[in-house]
Amino acid sequence: MNKIYIYTFLLFFSHLFNSVLAQTSLTKEVNNGVSKLFLNQDILPVKMSYSNKLIKKETNDSTYSKTNFQYKGTDGNWKELEIDIRVRGNFRLKNCDFAPLKLKINKKTAKGTFFEGNKKLKMVLPCLLQSSKNSMVVKEYIAYKLYELISDYHFKTRILDIELEEIRGKKIRNHMLKGFLIEDDKNVAKRHNGKVLDRFIHPYAQDTLTSIRNAFFQYMIGNTDFSVGYGHNEKLLFIDNKIMPVPYDFDMSGLCNTSYSTVSQIQGEVLPITSVTQRVYRGFKRPQRYFQQVRQEFIDKKQSVFAAIDECKPLCDNLKEFDKAREYIAQFFETLEDDKKFKSRVIDKARTK
Repeated sequence: MNKIYIYTFLLFFSHLFNSVLAQTSLTKEVNNGVSKLFLNQDILPVKMSYSNKLIKKETNDSTYSKTNFQYKGTDGNWKELEIDIRVRGNFRLKNCDFAPLKLKINKKTAKGTFFEGNKKLKMVLPCLLQSSKNSMVVKEYIAYKLYELISDYHFKTRILDIELEEIRGKKIRNHMLKGFLIEDDKNVAKRHNGKVLDRFIHPYAQDTLTSIRNAFFQYMIGNTDFSVGYGHNEKLLFIDNKIMPVPYDFDMSGLCNTSYSTVSQIQGEVLPITSVTQRVYRGFKRPQRYFQQVRQEFIDKKQSVFAAIDECKPLCDNLKEFDKAREYIAQFFETLEDDKKFKSRVIDKARTK
């Protein structure tokens, strides 16, 4: 009887402790300025209706178009939200069936909803109407979730199930798509009591450890479509008198390996690779102790990395694509855990200019 009582007490205490711990973690996130939209990581069902053809014609960054937007609340009911949209990006705008979007949210209608506090959001949609379209989006979403594990300075995301009503003149075409939302860079900066910098900052002037973590991450996902110096697919935040790079847009990475992926040539630089699945380290030379420190950080997070990947498996409708993505990350850790490979593929390849 005493043993049963003690066991029950310990079980209750353990549950209570874990609940308090979880609540403390949640409170910390709220205090750090994470909106309800991103605190909840369940799939968010949304409905949209717009003319893809018409919004593609308007490329002015300040011109937004009206759209019908609904989302399913936690009570299971559909709710309307007043938003405006515009296209963003260059490559995908010209080459994709669906261009990624920038959303501007009406502050008044967002009040009291979990969209409150988000004036602007990015929305990632599948590029091409092909059988693997949704899996491509999920793989890019995985990249964002991995960077959350690697750096405190990252974009929050939320996966979506999208019912898109595409208006084609007098006709309507319906699409069921996977997508995800990305928080605005100003929200990331605010969360860290910083600000966004919109100017050239030499990579060596940027925070050392954050820069190396960023470069290791880009190497891990096989991405070369970025430039921390020229601000290509990178945002710079000024936090605690330090400059922190924050990456985004990973669809050209080897991890995603989309059908439209091409090897980037930023500022006309030709890289020594012919496929996006070939890795090349693009970080700058730094003192070796920092390389080794970040290397160990990644190795220590290996299990967490694969746990985050596996958590996204149910989102993929093409398990072959998922398996290839998981194996691609496994190959990175093989390099990281081998001294000779790490030296030849990372340390010796670090840039000086």
